[in-house]
Amino acid sequence: MSRLAPSADPCLDRPVASLRRYAGEYAAHAHAHAQVLIGVEGRLELELDGRGACVDASCALVVPPGVAHAYLARQPARVVVIDSPLRHGLERVRRFAAPARWRDAACAFDAAAAVEAVAGAPTLLPRRTLDLARLESALGAALHRPWTTADMAALCSLSPQRFHARFVELTGRTPGEWLRARRLDEAERLLRAGRSLEAAALQVGYASASALAFALRRERGTGARALRRRG
Repeated sequence: MSRLAPSADPCLDRPVASLRRYAGEYAAHAHAHAQVLIGVEGRLELELDGRGACVDASCALVVPPGVAHAYLARQPARVVVIDSPLRHGLERVRRFAAPARWRDAACAFDAAAAVEAVAGAPTLLPRRTLDLARLESALGAALHRPWTTADMAALCSLSPQRFHARFVELTGRTPGEWLRARRLDEAERLLRAGRSLEAAALQVGYASASALAFALRRERGTGARALRRRG
């Protein structure tokens, strides 16, 4: 693993966590302390000694002290970063499964407890990337189509089973739940813009105006008339 002269960081006597936003490219650098990167939203690509790695909402990464690392966020990404003195479990680069509660930026984050848990967290093997932005763009351009999980998996070059598992890891929702929410988001936008219930239903993939009206009442607690008034 290549080592750079560590940047001049304050001396840490305990782990400290912060939520950070990344966008664009960041040059290679190193720290005198270890870092644990926990993906919250989006995807952060890294280069460590010429080897690629990534952090997204399904995983976390250990970067030991002195290891050169560069970042690339093609789309804005949010990551919980724990700066920590060297501890057991932080001696080598390792991608591991982080508990979902660690990604909840709204809760109080116990950085010391998280660092203690890293050593026992299961290591994740490299897996095929699931590009959520590309998937959303493809589906958003054709919400009227009868999308199945197999169709979405094919866009990501994954089997339906692997796609379903990876999707739930990244979003906390099944592909069907996510697609339904995306359709209703677009239906609400169309109705606020004055589109008829029938036209909105056909455009977002519902078989009829009554089917869309039922879904809006059940999922969002609203109706077409109320949405038009808001618009």
